[in-house]
Amino acid sequence: MRTRPFVAVAVATGALVALAATPADAAEYSSDLKIRGVQYDAPGRDNNNCTTGNTDEEYVTIRNYSSSRTVNLRGYVVRDAAGNRFTFPANHYLQPGDYVHLRGGRGTDSDGGNVVYRQNCNFLWNNGGDTIYLYKPSGSRADVHAYTPSQHDRDGNGYIRFH
Repeated sequence: MRTRPFVAVAVATGALVALAATPADAAEYSSDLKIRGVQYDAPGRDNNNCTTGNTDEEYVTIRNYSSSRTVNLRGYVVRDAAGNRFTFPANHYLQPGDYVHLRGGRGTDSDGGNVVYRQNCNFLWNNGGDTIYLYKPSGSRADVHAYTPSQHDRDGNGYIRFH
């Protein structure tokens, strides 16, 4: 008789451990916008010099997965595990199925070119692994993905696709 409560506790404990160990990139949120992928390691040697560097080659791709709703990115927030963040400051509309590359470095934002620049020449994504968060203007989470190159970048090209 004593083994049943013990087994039940062990099973319950195992279930709790399994839930706690679920990776961040397995979470799903109710949002039309999702993090499609990240170029976490810019090609070449990392150089954050605003004139000659390659921070503009590091980017996160955000896609509108809605089949009918246009989404304005203004007020959406992208941040990393360390708390570095970017808030989309201006209107940038994503039509259904459309995407935008949020790039590092300085440049001119373009709806037609599907690009927004962070206007910051520091790298945001860590080459050894990071967590990418996307928040709605309301502050609720729209999407999150954690990555490590050894688990998620099998071909070693510095790009990971999530959706």
